[in-house]
Amino acid sequence: MDRTFKGRSIAQSFDWKLVGAYLLLVFIGLLNIYASIHSSEPGGFFSMSSRSGKQFCWLLVSLAAAGGIMALIPPRLWEGAAVPLYLMVFMLLVAVIFLGIDVKGSRSWFAFGPVRFQPAEVSKISTSLTLALLMSRSNYKMSRPKDFLITALVIGLPMLVILAESETGSALVYVGFIFVLYREGLSGWFLMMIGMAILVFILTLTASTYVSVLVLGATVALICALRAKNSLRMTAVTAAAVLFFALLPWLWRELLEWMMPGSSILGTADPFLREMIMDSSPLSFLTAVKPLHMLLGCCAIVIPFVLHRAYADRNRFLGLSVLAFVTGVALSFSTSFIFNDVLQDHQRKRIEVLLGMKEDPSGVGYNVNQSMIAIGSGGFHGKGFLNGTQTSYGFVPEQSTDFIFCTIGEEWGFVGCLGVICLYVFLIFRIVRDAEHCRSAFTRIYGYCVASCIFMHLFINIGMTIGLMPVIGIPLPYISYGGSSLLSFSILLFIFIALYHEEKKYF
Repeated sequence: MDRTFKGRSIAQSFDWKLVGAYLLLVFIGLLNIYASIHSSEPGGFFSMSSRSGKQFCWLLVSLAAAGGIMALIPPRLWEGAAVPLYLMVFMLLVAVIFLGIDVKGSRSWFAFGPVRFQPAEVSKISTSLTLALLMSRSNYKMSRPKDFLITALVIGLPMLVILAESETGSALVYVGFIFVLYREGLSGWFLMMIGMAILVFILTLTASTYVSVLVLGATVALICALRAKNSLRMTAVTAAAVLFFALLPWLWRELLEWMMPGSSILGTADPFLREMIMDSSPLSFLTAVKPLHMLLGCCAIVIPFVLHRAYADRNRFLGLSVLAFVTGVALSFSTSFIFNDVLQDHQRKRIEVLLGMKEDPSGVGYNVNQSMIAIGSGGFHGKGFLNGTQTSYGFVPEQSTDFIFCTIGEEWGFVGCLGVICLYVFLIFRIVRDAEHCRSAFTRIYGYCVASCIFMHLFINIGMTIGLMPVIGIPLPYISYGGSSLLSFSILLFIFIALYHEEKKYF
């Protein structure tokens, strides 16, 4: 008997392509988990003494949970359960700091005999549901400060607690919710500000505070100049000023050499000799002035005039640009404190290796170095299933979890890597497509949350294995070994599939 809902059958109202992509990914995960451990762990593919067997059991649990979500739980129940679930998971996130076990410096796991549970994985579900509930209200406006603040708190509170657990990778995933906010009305300039903050942080570490402030000021000034009425003249003036300050360090050094021959000795490592020379020189004040002081001095002179112009013209953008610049300068000067006093030692070392500030192929850079060797050795077609030497001999630590992508690269080559990435891209775009076709704001926003979480995991994990991101310990969704990860990502996805099915069976 054909069951129909107002003319639409079950086959028509389900997105079976999403389900198929999910099943393909978990199957690929099982194969590569077995490939990464077959030479080091006893038992066969389905043996409970091996990780592949344990992952298969977790897959059965995940499929059972998915079936329960689809058949037993009314989809609209998730709206009412969003806030209670959020509060419950938040309490678990706090409790795990005090009651959890320590795993590699991270206190984020509950242990119940042989079973471990990580609340941070479930928090992605609860946060996504709560965001969808909050932002789908009829009177919600992203531009309203109160609504924006509540949204920021919903995202920020679990993120801060997860950071306190030393789970930097899981906390970084929450940054992906910015794409959801952008879809629902957040200004694109906010995304640009986040990008500039990252750029300022990196430039301050790798170059100097002067360079980061100059790049920040040049970017803000050029954007404002292009938006001005007399944009051509303002752009020319801005470009000339940027060029002058870019050459200022060299000009200032040449000026000091010309006015004070032999002043290069001021760079001596002997502080007593340097102080004596400075005090004896009639132009000693020149040596105390740095190009950074002059750049900041000029900014301090210009900013009041810009603010006056913004107030007179009621130019909100100009005022916000000044605020962004001042905030960026503050970040630049606080970078040293954040890097040396806030970040942990292993995090600093990973960032230094990533940015090329230090070489450490046998220390913190070992994992990434071996991972890139494994991926590179796979070539175009790969070495074949179970034939990877880096994989079989265990050169890459955590190869069944955080670094499982290098197993794919070595044994399946470029073709395999491209196929897996394309499968993820299809999954993400299919979720976004379905979300856009939904009339329910709750389902649409939740769909974007799901897509953002998967994208952030994909981007960070693969970037980590090929040396483009710091090693922060984050699984590849549906493929990496881990019961909490597989179960939570399965629930995350199938809640959306259930919500989409509920809507499509009536339209």
